[in-house]
Amino acid sequence: MYIGGGTPSVLQGKIKILLDALNEIPFFSPYEFTIEVNPESVTENFLNVCREGGVNRLSLGVQTMHKASCASVNRLPADEKNISLVSEYFPDAFSADLITGLPFQNEKIILEDIKRILTFKPSHVSLYSLTIEEETPLEGKIKNKKIVLPDAEKADSLWLTGRDALINSSFEHYEISNFSINARYCRHNMRYWKMQNWIGAGPSASGTIINDETGTASRYTYPSNLNEYLKKPDIKNASFEEINKQTLMRDTLLMGYRCKEGPDKILFKKRFGSDIKEYIPETIDRWKEKDKMLFLNQFLTDAFKELDKNG
Repeated sequence: MYIGGGTPSVLQGKIKILLDALNEIPFFSPYEFTIEVNPESVTENFLNVCREGGVNRLSLGVQTMHKASCASVNRLPADEKNISLVSEYFPDAFSADLITGLPFQNEKIILEDIKRILTFKPSHVSLYSLTIEEETPLEGKIKNKKIVLPDAEKADSLWLTGRDALINSSFEHYEISNFSINARYCRHNMRYWKMQNWIGAGPSASGTIINDETGTASRYTYPSNLNEYLKKPDIKNASFEEINKQTLMRDTLLMGYRCKEGPDKILFKKRFGSDIKEYIPETIDRWKEKDKMLFLNQFLTDAFKELDKNG
């Protein structure tokens, strides 16, 4: 169970209404129950309500602790007192999100961010490169030249600096942007990466139901408009997309090779009738000694070309 895709912590104690409703579902007892939290909206009351409601993992959107970088993307710097509270209520059971490629960042700042966040002993760290969303204040600042981002080469260097620091701190780089200690992988995301079924609920949420016998899937998405969703919060009001075998196979490779261990080989053969290496033998052979995660785009380009060629 994962509650996020927004900032649930702004609900504070009212989140209890949702948690109580979930806990009334028969046999509701998820192994991993995560909720997203922003450091600036952390309170003891919120954390206590979450813990009593069955939440056993927090995803904390730290991004960076550097004041100038935070201000450039309209964020407040993470309050370390609040991060300490999270660590106290969810010891070794929270993930911290960090971003590289922000304005004003350099290697020293990245290393300092990682050093400071690791003092709170997260079991998981997500290290993302900044992406610019259209029609956001940040995009406007960049177009108006009010701020300047690191160039592509510098941005890559900053991310690699962060990656190396995490690996040197005994974190396992198990997925392109994710690191864990003691194999505390994010089980929620693993469902996406392994292309397993998932159910989404709420505005903009989507779910995917896969037919293992036919190697096809059906994906639904609820309306993004809150008022429209509230008028009819029913699966019948969602839009549906049918995914054919070829598309599902491509999605399975795309998502699976994000992870160090690659796609689920048993599940792949069950759905598509043959091993992965039988569909893309030349690509597998050519890349067997190379880092597929670090050069994923090029690997997938090769894989998809061969997949299309083999029909």
